[in-house]
Amino acid sequence: MAANRGALSAAEVATYNRQGHLHPFTALTTTEAAARRAKLEDWERRSGQDPLKEVGLKSHLIFTWLHDVATHPAILDRIESLIGPDILIYSSSVWAKNARDGRFVSWHRDSVYLGIEPVTALQAWVALSDSNRENGCLRVLSESHVGPDIVHEETFNPKSMLTRGQVLPGVDVSKAVDVELRAGQFSLHHERTVHGSEANESDDRRIGYSILYMPASATCSLGRRGALLARGTDRYGHWDLEKPPVRDEDPEVLDYLTRVWASYRDRGVKQDAVA
Repeated sequence: MAANRGALSAAEVATYNRQGHLHPFTALTTTEAAARRAKLEDWERRSGQDPLKEVGLKSHLIFTWLHDVATHPAILDRIESLIGPDILIYSSSVWAKNARDGRFVSWHRDSVYLGIEPVTALQAWVALSDSNRENGCLRVLSESHVGPDIVHEETFNPKSMLTRGQVLPGVDVSKAVDVELRAGQFSLHHERTVHGSEANESDDRRIGYSILYMPASATCSLGRRGALLARGTDRYGHWDLEKPPVRDEDPEVLDYLTRVWASYRDRGVKQDAVA
């Protein structure tokens, strides 16, 4: 792999492979993070919508200013160190917890409904506001990415920020790590790493932007799906290649994502651990 300033060291790669997560790194300045927060909150005021529910699956296709984050060299350089130079983006979502609103993310794995094979995808979590224990930062369980498959309980809890309120029962939190980040920093975690976050008990919002990356060689057991080529080339043709946004909130893109979101929310889609 060609040398680049953002490439992970061999020690960092070994740490990620062992514990299933790595942080912190910096992608944006605090000013750049604040500018994206302002754009998000302007959209929220205009639309009256929750970004996680309305544009939650592929936000990088809807907003140019989130696409720029998802394809930021500081992030892609680290991703390349872990999965190689040909990188696809499958999904991205904004996770905004309002002050003291009681919402949380229960312990879960991202991999259970994705059907990505082999299981090599990983997520970058970018802080658009400071993220700490008080306001409900991301929490991860070290070494949980190598554990056995466990069936999630689908609770559909209205306070859960997950689509089905899915919960991993009996989680041992003794290895839980608080991923505290300043605005503009990001973390990485494997798609099988068990993670969650508690409610925001602060007087300000906690806003994060998550992006799911995978190698172009990956396939999907759920059938043909779409993905954006973020770096390198696609020599495999396993995915329908999506186009980067040329303007914000393109009606054709929104129509496409409405259909994709309906498929993703389908309760008939089974977990990987369910026969």
